Amino acid sequence: MENNVFEQMAMRYDTEERKQLAKIIAEEVKSELQDSKSKSLIDYGSGTGLVSLELTDLVDTVLLVDSSKQMLEVAEGKISRKGVTNASVLYSDFTQETPKLEADIIFMSLVLLHIPDTINILQELYDILKVGGKLIIVDFDKHDKINHPKVHNGFVHEELEKQLSDVGFASTEIRTFYHGNRIFMNQDASMFISSSIK
Repeated sequence: MENNVFEQMAMRYDTEERKQLAKIIAEEVKSELQDSKSKSLIDYGSGTGLVSLELTDLVDTVLLVDSSKQMLEVAEGKISRKGVTNASVLYSDFTQETPKLEADIIFMSLVLLHIPDTINILQELYDILKVGGKLIIVDFDKHDKINHPKVHNGFVHEELEKQLSDVGFASTEIRTFYHGNRIFMNQDASMFISSSIK
C-alpha cells in the first residue's frame, strides 16, 4: 500500500462525507455483530477508526490495524477523548509481514480495493481468524467507469466469493446494501457487505 498518500491525508481524512459513509457502513456491520460481546475484532486498514470505533460496544476488544502511523495517531486521539477502554492500535501492513495475531472477527472497510494481491491478503486474514471466525468485508461493487493503476474498480460478488472459498472459507454471503452519489472516485457507486465463516 502506498503509505505516503494516507500519511498526508491523515489529519484531514475525517471529512463530513467520510463520516456519513462510515455511519452507513457501521450500521450495516452492526447486524453482523449480534452476540459478539465476548469476541475480539480486528479492523484491518482501520484508518482513523471512523467505522470500528462505532462498534466497540458490541465486542470485547477492537484492534485497529493500519499501515499509516499518522492515521493511527488520529485514531488514538479519538480513543482517549472518547474514553474507550477496549480499543487499541497496531501499526502494521499484512501485505509486508503479518504479526502473530488471533481474532474472532476481522473487518475491512473500503480497504481491499487498495491491495493489489487480493488472494494473498485474504489468505493472511484467514490464517489470523480462529476456527469459526468471521471475515466481514465492505467494499464497492465493480464499476466500469473507474480506472486507476493503484485501485481495483470494485468487485464482482461471484469472483470474490470464489476467491474466499479458494483460501478456505467455508461459507460466504455477499449482498449490496447501499448506493450513493459520488462515493467512489467521484462516481455514483454501490457498496456490498461480505460475511465469510472460517
